Amino acid sequence: MTPIPIIRRTLAMGLLFLSCLPAGAGQPLPNIVFILADDLGYGDPGCYNPKSRIPTPNIDRLAAQGMRFTDAHAAGPLCHPSRYGLMTGRHPFRTDVSRWPTQPLIEPGQMTLASMLAAQGYQTHMVGKWHLGFLEKGHDEILAGGPVDHGFSGFFGMRASTDIPPYFWIRQNRAVQVPSRVIAENHSPGWAQNQGAFWREGKIAPDMDLAAVLPELTREACKIIRAKGDAGAPASDKPLFLYLAYTAPHTPWLPSAEFAGKSAVGMYGDFMMMLDHEVGAVLKALDDAKLADDTLVVFTSDNGPLWNPGDVERFGHDSAGGLRGMKGDAWEGGHRLPFIVRWPGRVAEASTSHQTICFTDFLATCAEICSFGLPAHAAPDSFSFLPVLEGRQPANEPIRGPIVMQAGNGRTMMIRSGDWKLIDGQGSAGFSKSDKPAPDDPPGQLYHLRDDPAESNNLYQKHPQRVAELTKLLKEIVDAPATRPR
Repeated sequence: MTPIPIIRRTLAMGLLFLSCLPAGAGQPLPNIVFILADDLGYGDPGCYNPKSRIPTPNIDRLAAQGMRFTDAHAAGPLCHPSRYGLMTGRHPFRTDVSRWPTQPLIEPGQMTLASMLAAQGYQTHMVGKWHLGFLEKGHDEILAGGPVDHGFSGFFGMRASTDIPPYFWIRQNRAVQVPSRVIAENHSPGWAQNQGAFWREGKIAPDMDLAAVLPELTREACKIIRAKGDAGAPASDKPLFLYLAYTAPHTPWLPSAEFAGKSAVGMYGDFMMMLDHEVGAVLKALDDAKLADDTLVVFTSDNGPLWNPGDVERFGHDSAGGLRGMKGDAWEGGHRLPFIVRWPGRVAEASTSHQTICFTDFLATCAEICSFGLPAHAAPDSFSFLPVLEGRQPANEPIRGPIVMQAGNGRTMMIRSGDWKLIDGQGSAGFSKSDKPAPDDPPGQLYHLRDDPAESNNLYQKHPQRVAELTKLLKEIVDAPATRPR
């Protein structure tokens, strides 16, 4: 007869082995809810910045229940390149992202996060801001090249930000109502021209209320979650992938009456509080539908904040959380972001990872969760960080190679390799205008981020060999079709 202690030990070893397997290896696939904020800074949530003056209890609770990444990066420091990298697993500098206003950025047949998950049996839905282009021949025509042409079975949202006209809702691939009237440009006294309740003049649909966009997106997302939780609903037996791309705290900052004047950080802080409330409503919907324990939730932002040095002084709130720069910049404030992953039973609660990851990596991560081998041509710059989520990756071993991105000016390039970061131009190369280069400044910038996370000490002239090495590596990556081994 086998001794009971040996049986218990064998059983424990077996359970440990199963816990280290990808979800697709004999385990049910998790639901996946990816919540993308818009222009939220590294220092806005309290779980990333103890000095934040904006209450974010729901985002903070999500971090307490999961893993907080301290070195996660968008694929680019602006909305459309960031989203392109997330959806395709491909660095956005490899395509012409400037064509988004009239043409789709994703090519026909190109694998996306949604198409890969759909092929693995997921029901796939997107709610919110697309910003990756449609083939726009007229707003009463089919809007081709959008979410439903790239793997999503359902889409409700808008073409871009709520300060970029035309303003109208899209359901699947058609306008719900055609933008037929004109809305005048708007600005807020006491703020920069592109801050506050700012939107541009343009056409707007009769049913579009810019102030009601945020709660409308939440209602749609919660409706999808409730349907998944309904055992009798169509496709309720399939795992759910929900990509919820919020329009906040991007301008226009339009907090509802419930939140107006409630923060210590003006309209921006009020709007952030509203966003946190909406995130809480989505998390509650998962709880109510009894899906939370079976769902991998991600919360992050598409790029850094639109927050000027004067705003920091006026409100005592650093939206970039000590990082240099803002949205659009090659500096860290432009693209290093909060990135939180909650996955009960798979990701340790209240855990932190200092691994460097990129938005492009989420596609390969989901592929590994599904035990799906990516084809050689797909997701060329995507590296799975599933071992990090499951605690299997040694902290001192990088999960991926260098990150390369193009700054907001469309010319300057940045490479991050280990602790070293090279920018091949001067200044922010983005939205920051306060730190203009001096005549005797070197032609580029080199920073050691472990010692100098605020990028205050340019080592370009002190380490010419390092500059040469990174410049060569940058060129090799830009010229190559892929960084992921094929």
